[in-house]
Amino acid sequence: MNDRSQNLVISVPASKHQSTRQDILNEALGLMAKHGYNAVSMRDIANAVGIRQSAIYNHFSGKQALLVELMTTHLEDVIAAARKTLADVAGPKTRLETFARFHIDYHVEHPDDVFIAYMELRSLEEDGLFKVNALRSEYEDILRSILSDGMAVGLFKIVDGAVHTRALLAMLTGVTVWYREGGQLDRAAVIEYYAQAAIQSVGLPFSQGGGN
Repeated sequence: MNDRSQNLVISVPASKHQSTRQDILNEALGLMAKHGYNAVSMRDIANAVGIRQSAIYNHFSGKQALLVELMTTHLEDVIAAARKTLADVAGPKTRLETFARFHIDYHVEHPDDVFIAYMELRSLEEDGLFKVNALRSEYEDILRSILSDGMAVGLFKIVDGAVHTRALLAMLTGVTVWYREGGQLDRAAVIEYYAQAAIQSVGLPFSQGGGN
């Protein structure tokens, strides 16, 4: 074998690298949502992807890093989507209705991400928990700001904006526990019901599509 052959390096195309990384994330998401973080091993994830377990470490330092990536990516995506949805919406009442509809639609569309983002907080180590909580607070701030604006103009009848923010998010996110596509209520009906509940929670009568 000549020197040129000895120095030959086989490179992996960036697109293939990214594809494998995303496959790992997708399989980890499905397995953790179904079985729970602690019950899923790196070998389980590797087998689901169809790669050797050692190959995962080309992309992630360990299972904890995988969990943090799943949770932070979900939160970053939902924050960006919420801001885009609300960008051209004016008035606290309309913004609250819009936020409620968005939150339910997005979370129903991503049930595995939502399950892990809320149920696996207990599995995060300190650094990961800090990152995730910072993003959770950033998302809460979107709703808190809407409620604060409504309170400032005397429109919303709320005792404590921070508490009401958490209460509303708990109510809206709770849809993912029981809602299933093809059930008695379709998604549009559920979204409207909860948008009405959100408006009524701040002391206003619900009128579809109306008012600030």
